[in-house]
Parts: sequence; C-alpha cells; structure tokens
Amino acid sequence: MQYPEYRPRRLRRNETLRRMVRETRLSVDDLIYPLFVAAGRNIRREVPSMPGVFNLSVENLVKEAREVRRLGIPAVLLFGIPAKKDPLGKDAYSDRGIVQTAVRALKDAVPELMVVTDVCFCEYTDHGHCGILRNGDVDNDATLEILARSAVSHAKAGADIVAPSDMMDGRVGAIRKGLDRNGYSGVPIMSYAAKYAGAFYGPFRDAAGSAPGFGDRRSYQMDPPNAREALREVALDAMEGADIVMVKPALAYLDVIHRVRQAFDLPVAAYNVSGEYSMVKAAAKLGWMDGDRAMMEILVSIKRAGADLVITYAAKDAAKALGG
Repeated sequence: MQYPEYRPRRLRRNETLRRMVRETRLSVDDLIYPLFVAAGRNIRREVPSMPGVFNLSVENLVKEAREVRRLGIPAVLLFGIPAKKDPLGKDAYSDRGIVQTAVRALKDAVPELMVVTDVCFCEYTDHGHCGILRNGDVDNDATLEILARSAVSHAKAGADIVAPSDMMDGRVGAIRKGLDRNGYSGVPIMSYAAKYAGAFYGPFRDAAGSAPGFGDRRSYQMDPPNAREALREVALDAMEGADIVMVKPALAYLDVIHRVRQAFDLPVAAYNVSGEYSMVKAAAKLGWMDGDRAMMEILVSIKRAGADLVITYAAKDAAKALGG
C-alpha cells in the first residue's frame, strides 16, 4: 500500500510532541471562578447539586479568594445571597448589601484579584424574576434604573468589572451612563449578551435560591433554537458600550460562541454553567467517565470555539491541572 507523504500520526507519537503542535491552549489566565457570598457568619454550606461549590459568608469568602489567587486564577465572579428578599430586590443596590460588603472585603484582603460582580435581581427579589414586575411580567424600562443603580453601587464598593445578566433591552447603555455620570468611566462592562433560557441552570438556582416563584424567564432570556438573534443581541450590547460580551451557557452553544467570535473583535467570554459542571460531577461519581479529563476537554472545547475567557466552577481544579 502506497502511503501519502503526509502522515498525521508522526506528530502524535508522545506527549511532548503533541504539546508542541497543539492548536488550542487553555491557560489559567483564561479562567474566572464564580463564588456565592451569603449574609451571615460562619457559613460554609456545600450546594447539594454542585459538589465542591459552597455558599460562603464574607470571612470564608476571603479565605477562598486567597486560595483562588494562590492558584493563579486572575478573577472571580461574585453572586450575592441576601438575608432578606423583597419585591424590588433592594439589597442589590444598597451600599450595605451583601455583594457590596463582600467586594470591599475582597479588595482589602486580596487587592490584586479581579472582582467581577453579577448585576441582576433574581437572587434578591422575593418573586425570583430579574427586575420589577408589572402585570405578571418584568417591566423592562422600569428595571433599567435599578440595574444602573446596582452597578454604580458595585463600582463604588470597588468592583473591577460589572456584569449585567438580566437580559433587559437597553441595560448596557443605562449602566454605562450611570457609571460614567458617577465617576466610574474606567469600570468595564462584561455583558451577558447572549443568555439563553436553557435547562442547565438548575444547580445555580439551588445555590442562589433564585428560581422564579411563578412562570419562567423565556420572555427576556433567549430562545435556545436561535443563533442569528444572538448576533443581534451582541451587536446591540457592543453599540451600547459593552467591553466584553458573553455567551451563556457554553457547552450547548459552542456554535454561538464561534459565530460571535467571527463577527466581533471584542473579548468573548463563555459561561460553563452549573448544569454543565454538575452533570460531569454526577457521571464521574457513578464511574461513568473520567471526570477530570472530561472537565478539561469541555473547557478546551469552549476555548477552541473562540472564547477568550471561561467562567467555570471547575476553575480551581483546572488551575491545578494546568500547574497553577
């Protein structure tokens, strides 16, 4: 049999050679680690549906942040769990709110760690929706004002980046104006630009207590079959002043990540969400797969699709695997 002149197996003979010709590289610098901070003291409560993920009071959050930084992970994404919820989610924009308190503690204790804050209301409202309700639905324009107010309060506390995840139309522009008017023009916005109303958020809602009290979020989050619409969403956020755009979830939307990467020059983030994390953990516990290998393969696939930044609950494990 006559072999072709090019034999692909020549470059697969050992690990050193495979590393030398590797096309896609995942670095610890690409990782953002989500953290849940809860009001109270002495809280370190594992989320049952997310092995290895905890609700943490502020002092334990600081301990976790020190470990994150020691591993070389450059940034955390902060979600707040308030002591009390109400129809307007007032803790989200209070200067004494749980996220604002946590940001100040993190910047005092680990100043070199980048702190990204989620800007939304589902964790703070007693109805579990992402804004102000009118006639059983979220009032888009009324919600913009309190979103901007929340983002400004995060920046005032010391947040390095604010990340609106609510999917209200026009919220990036409203937040940009609010930040600029209050002297925070240097604070970037990482927009959840293409956030889908998918089935992979269940464990997060367990962690944050943020499941809707009625209905769902399909009137404001994106319909999973739509990809061209994602490009329109990203374009709107870019025009309104987003500095980084995000696709969420990641694994079921690799094609969307790729389309966004091809169409826009902005940095692209992708969120490897709770359900994607937990299904690997569950399968590994049952012995159905090598969980560590599967985790790294998934994270590399997100990078290969075009993401510059990967938000993942597996960040610490990945950093250890990468030698962080």
